[in-house]
Amino acid sequence: MTAVFRVSLARLVSRGATAPATLLQAQTAVLPTVFMQKCNISGKTMRGGPRVPKAAPYPYKTKKYGLINSLFDKTSKRFDENSKVICVEGPIAAGKTKFAQELAAELDMLYYPAVDLDLYYINPYGFDMRKLDPELPPSCRSYDIRDFCKNPNHEQAALFQMRMYMLRYSQYIDALQHILSTGQGVVLERSPYSDFVFMEAMFRHGYISRGARSVYNEVRENTIGELLKPHLVIYLDLPVEIVQRQIRTRNVEYEAKSKAFTVDYLRDMDMLYKQHYLKEISSHAELLIYDWSSGGEAEVVVEDIERLDFQQHEVDPHNKKMLDWRFTLEDEWCEARIKYCHQKPTLMNYFNVPRFDVPELVRSADDGKVWRDVWLNVSGEIFVIFAFSYPIETFFQAPGMKYRPGYNADVGDSGLLTKTKIGINEAS
Repeated sequence: MTAVFRVSLARLVSRGATAPATLLQAQTAVLPTVFMQKCNISGKTMRGGPRVPKAAPYPYKTKKYGLINSLFDKTSKRFDENSKVICVEGPIAAGKTKFAQELAAELDMLYYPAVDLDLYYINPYGFDMRKLDPELPPSCRSYDIRDFCKNPNHEQAALFQMRMYMLRYSQYIDALQHILSTGQGVVLERSPYSDFVFMEAMFRHGYISRGARSVYNEVRENTIGELLKPHLVIYLDLPVEIVQRQIRTRNVEYEAKSKAFTVDYLRDMDMLYKQHYLKEISSHAELLIYDWSSGGEAEVVVEDIERLDFQQHEVDPHNKKMLDWRFTLEDEWCEARIKYCHQKPTLMNYFNVPRFDVPELVRSADDGKVWRDVWLNVSGEIFVIFAFSYPIETFFQAPGMKYRPGYNADVGDSGLLTKTKIGINEAS
């Protein structure tokens, strides 16, 4: 069995070494049990079977949850010891996906995979909007992780990372919706809290400008405080040399030949994770760090998780551990649930920080009009514009993009006459 061990954050930060860590001790519970979550996470082995919900999950994906609903459907009644948010972090090619999936299965939690820009470019009907690139001006064309690896100095590198942060933020809200509506815990691969590590590393290596970094930090400051921090962060640690070997081993072409993933870039990522992100998040969440150089077993990690007490009952105002999850009234749980289930569009609007002083984050009005014409105006047909009988412009527009999902007849959406809301697509 592969050896896996926890490490002390203080020693890890000070000299990059690994050593056993002492688990934090639980303190006395003083708040009413009805308003608090259970302390200890348990795996299937300890429970002797799968998690049994206290109450039926609320269908939050198909039914809104607002003030009226909160009068009849309370939130804390669904919580048990596994109603927690766990984030799995680590360098590129560390094995986070496999581990996070196994962990979620053992803890009977919902797994959220790492986000990528497929979530942005592939529309709800399965059409890849990147196919429209030939019809768009350069400022409006797609740029994803493959492009970043090939050309990290591209002018769209900053916009790429801004979109990654937005996607992680959106996914984290979805995770909070799930846990508050069903009581089932969640395991996420990366989170919006660690996203700044990527932006900072990109800035240090000249991939983005100081102005773009300033905009990112302003947007982050405007948004990150609206979320509830995770209960537990698990960091899978690998030396940079092994990260490089793992990248070569899994042989994803754009990663293996990447101009971005240099030794210095990976070292800066390692340093930023350990000296900034892990140090900051540990003031709220529990933290487990493992030497994952030779891989490891989820069962061993589960045993360590089961020994943790999460201190939700601690009332000391000076103790920041689990502070985000210390609600003393049932109404506060319901208010949080309304916020993430019903007010997500409002939260996503907090990304609209008006900054026009950074050229790589601003597109011209003319380019923007072309983008809207190609992406949104007409669905699923090829149009040729003629002038004096000669074709001067041909462009293809995506199916299902004129209206919101469910309202596009061109892709087979039906029952339009009986639907009470018609929303124009507001993609950006």
